[in-house]
Amino acid sequence: MSLQSSPLYSMLGDKMNWLTERQRVISQNIANSDTPGYRAKEIADLDFSKSLRAANHSLALERTDGGHIPSPKEREDFRVSRQGRPYEVSPSGNAVILEEQMMKMNETTADYNLATSLFKKYQGLYQIALGSGR
Repeated sequence: MSLQSSPLYSMLGDKMNWLTERQRVISQNIANSDTPGYRAKEIADLDFSKSLRAANHSLALERTDGGHIPSPKEREDFRVSRQGRPYEVSPSGNAVILEEQMMKMNETTADYNLATSLFKKYQGLYQIALGSGR
């Protein structure tokens, strides 16, 4: 088993790709903060169900009772959508709130740093298991 075929590695890669796309959308919102009529956009939340299904070939969930929770639906690719109804709109019709976008940018950066740190830790554990770490 290689590191690339690991389910955790795959999910961390998906998360980092999603965070990269989110950062791009946020930066577009900030760049258009003075554009008349521009509405802030947001990226759809990431769903790990596709990664989990791809990783767990040998283990499948089964509903043995009608009251059990069904498995999650297939994840769609990243969807960029307009944010909900803005609570602050400038006279030009622009609905980008810079403070909100900066908070989202900082949150995305922290999440990306966490994913990078988890990847490094996982890689270190993998190297220790192979006897080449320390």
